[in-house]
Amino acid sequence: MNRNVVLSVVLAFLVGALTVAIAWRFPELRAKAFWQRQASPGPLSAAHAFLDHQCSACHTPVKGAEATKCIVCHANNTALLQRQATAFHASIGACTQCHAEHQGRVIATAVMDHQKLALIGLHQLEQQGAGSDARLQHHELVAWLDSRDPVAAVAANPHLTPLEGTLDCGSCHATRDRHWGLFGKDCAQCHATTQWSIAEFRHPPPTSMDCAQCHQAPPSHYMEHFKMVSMTVAGQENVQVTQCYRCHQTTAWNDIRSVGLYKHH
Repeated sequence: MNRNVVLSVVLAFLVGALTVAIAWRFPELRAKAFWQRQASPGPLSAAHAFLDHQCSACHTPVKGAEATKCIVCHANNTALLQRQATAFHASIGACTQCHAEHQGRVIATAVMDHQKLALIGLHQLEQQGAGSDARLQHHELVAWLDSRDPVAAVAANPHLTPLEGTLDCGSCHATRDRHWGLFGKDCAQCHATTQWSIAEFRHPPPTSMDCAQCHQAPPSHYMEHFKMVSMTVAGQENVQVTQCYRCHQTTAWNDIRSVGLYKHH
C-alpha cells in the first residue's frame, strides 16, 4: 500500500480517537449541539441563523432536508403566498431544488431557475395516481417534448428551452404584462426567462400609424385633461386618443412632436 495512504489512514484514526476521548472525558461535549457543529457544512443564511445548531428542524436522518419541514415554518407566509408572482409556492412541494442553505450569512438563498420549475411540475404530474388526468397530461407532455425538433424550437425562440416553454407564464407574471393582453397569454413566443427585454425587437418606423395596436393610452387621455393639457401642449386640434403618432414620437412617450421632451409634472 502507498506510504502516503497509510499515513493518511493512521492520522484520520488518531484524530477520530482523540475526538472520542475528549468527548468521553468531558460529558458536556457529548451534547447533540457539539456534534452538529462538527458536521455542519457551513453557516445558514441570516434568516435561518437561529437554527444553526438545530439540524433536526430541517433535516431528517438519511433523507436529508425535507419540504414538509420548510412548510411548517413558512405555510403562514401570506405575503409570499398571496402575491401573484410567488403564489406558486403554495403547491410546489419542493424547496431544496431552488433554495440552498449553508452558503453563508449574506449569500442569497434562492435563484429562480425556470428549467427546474418546469421539471418540478413534470414530477408532480408523474406522481399522480395511475389513470388520473394529471398522469395522462404528464405522458402527453413528455411525448410532446420528445417529439419537438430542437432546431425548430431554437428558431422559434432561441432564448427559451422547450421545457421552459411548457410553463404558464401568465400565472405568475400577468400583472406585469405591458401589452395589456393585446398579444395573448403565450409569452414564450417572444420572451425569455432571463429578462423581459428582447434584444432582437425593432420598433416600427416613426411613420407608422398603428401605435394603438400595441400601446394603450393612459387614463388621463380619456378625461378632460386630454383636451385641456395634452392637446394644448402638442398644438393639436381634433385629434383622437388612438392617433398617438400625431403627438408622440417613438424615441420616448414624452418626446412630443414640435415640442421635444416634455416634463409633465
